[in-house]
Amino acid sequence: MKTRKILKIALLVIVAGIFIWTFVFLYQKSQPEVTLYDTVRPAVADLEKTTVVTGKIEPRDEVLIKPQISGIIEEVYKEAGQKVKKGEVIAKVKVIPELGTLNAAESRVRLAEINGRQAETDFARLEKLYADKLISSEEYEKGEVTVKQAREELQAAKDNLQIVKEGITQSSASFSSTLIRSTIEGLILDVPVKVGNSVIMSNTFNDGTTIATVADMNDLIFRGNIDETEVGRVSEGMPVKITIGALQDLTFQATLEYIAPKSTEDNGANQFEIKAAVSVPDTVVIRSGYSANGEIVLERASQALAIPEGCVEFKDDSTFVYVLTDSVPQQVFRRQPIEVGMSDGIQIAVKSGITDKDLIRNNTKNQEKED
Repeated sequence: MKTRKILKIALLVIVAGIFIWTFVFLYQKSQPEVTLYDTVRPAVADLEKTTVVTGKIEPRDEVLIKPQISGIIEEVYKEAGQKVKKGEVIAKVKVIPELGTLNAAESRVRLAEINGRQAETDFARLEKLYADKLISSEEYEKGEVTVKQAREELQAAKDNLQIVKEGITQSSASFSSTLIRSTIEGLILDVPVKVGNSVIMSNTFNDGTTIATVADMNDLIFRGNIDETEVGRVSEGMPVKITIGALQDLTFQATLEYIAPKSTEDNGANQFEIKAAVSVPDTVVIRSGYSANGEIVLERASQALAIPEGCVEFKDDSTFVYVLTDSVPQQVFRRQPIEVGMSDGIQIAVKSGITDKDLIRNNTKNQEKED
């Protein structure tokens, strides 16, 4: 009997305990949750809103050297990576004459020789007659002019034949079009031809064969594209900070000097080309075509009172923050209208409405429930 009584009491205690625990649990669940927020204090900071433009580094002057005569590359004197002076020979072209032109030039020489021999014979007679005073000075002078003209025509015909055959004459060797010369001083970026390649001169129907590409690598520019939503906020003369992927530890200063007046479409977006003159130290070697990013400061606020942008509530044309007024027994905030300035995407400047002594609610929850 005693044992039964003890078991009965123990069972009653267990049931009572379960009931009390259930009551307490349900009571706690029915209580409203207490949300705790992080708070931040406004701080004075320098804010910058920037945009990053992708592009590449190029020489300002990049010249394609083309021949002034068609033919075959006979010699190549320079290669990519070498420096060249203005007027220095890069390659030599051997002329392959066109058969019809060659025949016409040879025929002209033969005809000039025939006319020349006849003119010399006639002039020899005139000289003898003039010495015997049988003709006047006027007739003699006319004969002298005729023979000089015949000699000049013969020489011109021979020069023309030599040009057709070789592209050069002995009297104009320094001006030969068979010697391809650099038109600027700079660095040779590319020599796309080899000995034996056929080349053609530039004309109305063809751009001509490029013998070499020469550029002044001391005058570099950054070329990139900026979106139409930001192009209205940049202007010539603004500073640009250049970073190059191949030179990760270096930054270069540049000055924006060109903004395209017309956009180009890229994947449905309107882009405007920009160019910036890059300042490069003499100790740094930059190669043409390096990929680069240009960072442009669109807006700047110095010594502004700033808070994280996540603390600000935007509604219609108004902005608000929540200022902590009490923290015991729980946090109490006051909705405070403020006037904001520029944002750098992380922090936003506050012009009025709060001070650097206020604690501002961060709208991210920190602790969901307080026991």
